Amino acid sequence: MSTAEALDVQIGSEANSQGDQYLTFLLAGEEYGVDILRVVEIKGWQTATQIPNTPEYVQGVINIRGTIVPIIDLRKRFGMPDLEYSQTTVVIVLYVNTQERTRTMGIVVDGVSDVCNVADEDLKSAPDFGGSISVEYVKGLSTVNENMVILLDIDHLLNSHELAQIAASDS
Repeated sequence: MSTAEALDVQIGSEANSQGDQYLTFLLAGEEYGVDILRVVEIKGWQTATQIPNTPEYVQGVINIRGTIVPIIDLRKRFGMPDLEYSQTTVVIVLYVNTQERTRTMGIVVDGVSDVCNVADEDLKSAPDFGGSISVEYVKGLSTVNENMVILLDIDHLLNSHELAQIAASDS
């Protein structure tokens, strides 16, 4: 059973009542997490259809059961060095709330890690780095199994201008 298949089983299981659950994933050696209730599915990497005039981190779009889904490379979105996609590279398909509606989007990550519970009292605010580093898309930080996990606010991961640009390209 692949990691993605194993996590599909965990995603479908009942939520634990001890805090919120997060799907954690790796990106440039760091562990990140997104709210498990926003995860639609986890797919192995497949080539996306490129759309002209989109930001560099937009890999393009893929068709998932009749829905055109924009695919965002988080390494590029965060300004990290490129890494050649491998067998562990996956697309996490998520529901993202915008001002107008809920969209389905995919994020390319180096690999999935685990599903974990984070109690509200274990969630720490992102540190203030001043104006030079934006943490608007960081929901908070938590330590899980002795590892620091950066929990992302996926609704703020892309600003409204970028979402409008992507929406115009896939409509």
